[in-house]
Order: sequence, then C-alpha cells, then structure tokens
Amino acid sequence: MLTYPDLDPVVLALGPLKVHWYGLMYLIGFAIAWTLGRWRTSRLGWTGEMVDDLIFYCVIGTIVGGRLGYMLFYGLDQILANPLNLFKVWEGGMSFHGGLIGVMLAILFFAHKQRLRFFQVADFLVPLVPPGLFAGRLGNFINGELWGHRTNLPWGMRLPCDQFPTQCLDQAPGSLWSPPVHASQLYEAALEGVVLFAILWFYSRKPRPTMAVSGVFLLGYGAFRFLVEFVRLPDAHIGYLAFGWLTMGQVLTLPMILAGLLLLMLAYRKRAVTS
Repeated sequence: MLTYPDLDPVVLALGPLKVHWYGLMYLIGFAIAWTLGRWRTSRLGWTGEMVDDLIFYCVIGTIVGGRLGYMLFYGLDQILANPLNLFKVWEGGMSFHGGLIGVMLAILFFAHKQRLRFFQVADFLVPLVPPGLFAGRLGNFINGELWGHRTNLPWGMRLPCDQFPTQCLDQAPGSLWSPPVHASQLYEAALEGVVLFAILWFYSRKPRPTMAVSGVFLLGYGAFRFLVEFVRLPDAHIGYLAFGWLTMGQVLTLPMILAGLLLLMLAYRKRAVTS
C-alpha cells in the first residue's frame, strides 16, 4: 500500500502573502498550453499574437467559469452561508464543466474578433487542454481533496488521520492511518491529462474534418471522467443522486459524451478539413 506524502499546500509564504500549489498548478497548465499553442502556429497558419490573445481569454474563462460552476453545481450552500466563499479559490473548488462553459464563451469572443468559425478555434485549442487538466488534478492531490472509495488494491493510499479525520471515523481511537483509498485525483491526472493528451495530439497531427478534434476531446474526457466517478467519493453534501452510484459529475459529464459522438458524426459526414 502507498502512504500519502507530507505535502504542504503552500509553496511560499511571505507574511500574509501565500502562494498555494493549487493556484501554481493552474499557472503551469496555462503556460504549457501557451507554449504548445505557439509551437502549433507554424503548421496551422496562426500568428503568435493570436495564440496570446486566445490563451488570455481562456484563462479568464477557466477561472471565472470554473469557480462559478463549482459554487453553483456543488457549493451553493457555501455561497448562501457566506458570499465571500466564492472568491476563496486557493482552498480548491473548481468545476471542469463550469470552466468548459467559460472557455466556450472565450472561444466565441475570440472567433468573432478574428472572424473565424467557432470550431476552427476549438479544434486548435483542445489538444492544448489536457496538460492543464493534469496539473489541476495534481493540485487536487496536494490539497488532499477528491479522494475515492476504500480499496484493497496494492496502489491504494493510506491517509494520515490527523490531516483527514473524516477518513478515520470508524477506526480505533489513536489510529495514525486510514484504510487505503483510491487516489482518484491521480487516476484523473493520468487519464484526462496524459492519455487524453496523447490521443488528441497524435490525432490532430493530420488534417481532420472540422469539429472532429473537438468531438474526440469531449468524448474522451467525458468517458474517462464518467468511469473514474465510480471509484471517486461524491461530494459529502450532495451524495449519490440515484441508484446508489450516480454522481453529479456523471450527470454533468454524460452530455459531453453525447455531444462528442454527435460532433464526430457530423464532422465525418461533412468532411470539411480545418485542423
């Protein structure tokens, strides 16, 4: 079995100013997306300035949409209790689905400004996204959030009871470690970050019909997230929505899978190549 390492969520503290790993991981993800986008410009006829603008708009869309989405989908009670909780991003709590909506709005704005079609921009952008997802899930792991169910598998992770008392409620008094659980954050980092990046990057190396790359992204992310939700604990204040296994994450992800299949069907029916 594995044991959770002694990780400090704070990278650097200068008086009242604290730099958290969670925020730093988002910064790293955006930096990688910008670097990869700059590298792809020569092949796709974009300029560096276009990539700079697109990434800037997507940063805003990700942060605003991700935070609003999380608080609306998962933490509405926290806003009602204290509206200032909306701004405590360093504590974690970013919704991929909210961030996706924010990025879609950013793409719409950028496409209108550059006189491009929405999916011309989306097909360029989505291969740049998985490294950011990887970094974000590592941020979840460092923050010690989004754990999975208990497991007897050899890669199950034991958690220190002083840091994660809720994982040790049924343990004997004085227990130092919890029973092993699925590190579902790392599963998502591997699937949504590494595997999905490899699929998208190699798939988009050849010209594809418009919407096809975006379709692969939606289908791939949706399928991976839907599967991991089976071993990931639901948010305690929401629980399972139905059948003793259906989670909010799966409800929000299922439309992505269907949309991805639809985009692929339409893309290969039309076969207009733009990426």
